[in-house]
Amino acid sequence: MKKQLNLRSMAAQAVEQVVEKGQSLSNVLPALQQKVGDKDKALLQELCFGVLRSLSQLEWMIKQLMERPMTGKQRTVHYLIMVGFYQLLYTRIPPHAALAETVEGAVVIKRQQLKGLINGVLRQFQRRQEELLNEFAQTELRYLHPSWLVKRIRDAYPQQWESILEANNQRPPMWLRVNRNFHTRDAWLALLAEAGLNGFPHPDYPDAVRLETPTSVLALPGFEQGWVTVQDASAQGCVSYLQPQNGEQILDLCCAPGGKTTHILEVAPQADVMAVDVDEKRLSRVYDNLKRLGMKATVKQGDGRHPEQWCGEQQFDRILLDAPCSATGVIRRHPDIKWLRRDRDIIELAQLQADILNATWLHLKTGGTLVYATCSILPEENQQQIAAFLALTPDALLSETGTPEQPGRQNLPGAEEGDGFFYAKLIKK
Repeated sequence: MKKQLNLRSMAAQAVEQVVEKGQSLSNVLPALQQKVGDKDKALLQELCFGVLRSLSQLEWMIKQLMERPMTGKQRTVHYLIMVGFYQLLYTRIPPHAALAETVEGAVVIKRQQLKGLINGVLRQFQRRQEELLNEFAQTELRYLHPSWLVKRIRDAYPQQWESILEANNQRPPMWLRVNRNFHTRDAWLALLAEAGLNGFPHPDYPDAVRLETPTSVLALPGFEQGWVTVQDASAQGCVSYLQPQNGEQILDLCCAPGGKTTHILEVAPQADVMAVDVDEKRLSRVYDNLKRLGMKATVKQGDGRHPEQWCGEQQFDRILLDAPCSATGVIRRHPDIKWLRRDRDIIELAQLQADILNATWLHLKTGGTLVYATCSILPEENQQQIAAFLALTPDALLSETGTPEQPGRQNLPGAEEGDGFFYAKLIKK
């Protein structure tokens, strides 16, 4: 059966699901990867991520080389041609192999009659590649982002917008979190070196290690024993600001997939942690993470706008609110975000965040700490959100993160540092 599979056609179908049906690649890709051997999983992921990263470029190239777009039932062929272009532009796959496998993909999706067309377009692209690349570099599409998002980022960061867009288009680094209950970070880095791998500590986040080269988790010393977890450095900053203590009642809201829940419990193993998320399916990942690390938390499905439904009148010493957001700070990890988000989403998300923040604040004890965090870089979800909250909430005091005029700390995506992330630490007076 596996001989009938064609990675190029699978990648084309996955990209079609994202672009045409609005599906998240995180939902589409795992099911496809289960159909292929371990050796092919990485290539299938590379093809899907790569096509989505450079989608606007590949779309433009097709328009230059084809008089009429593929429509209706032929639409998968459109994305198959994109997969072919991507291999020729960005991978080390020998061109003859890329062409042969891509053309063969038409057979698997039952479009055998179009093999000649696909072959012709790919060969024409090979001949005109340099000319097309030079032309594309002069267009507004060269940033590989939708125009509405380019405008928002340019307005928010007039000095840095191009470097942000460039960072979004790179492959992300692999960050790890060392479990301090087993080793110090330096001790685990020594074990990593013994395993023949290099890692680098983060200057701000005490448990964070960046691998020189991404690798399988199974190659990491003690991964299965819970010594280390894959988690971006910026995400680890949440717990640095939360500063959980043993014996405290702590709420991790919007917790899935559970990386921050388990980080809280690594720092404060005797804390009483409630982990809540609105998405019941994603809560399975929270259970998986807790199980691997041998930890316990109270896990609940619930809407952050209505905490009374899942915690009654309970008050918490500390609350981590990792608010639902546009995810514009993690585009390099999830390139489909660029094409799934819409400009109108930002206003709706900002209102949802405000509703959750206001409702959750009522469940924070006097003297307690709430850390508001997003993986967004847009001011409407971050600085403006917190400024509005502080203006309307007399018993809220900003701590450690920014000033009342510029509240919060905004991390931007960087080549080697963490993802784009925002934090605001609030104390209840």
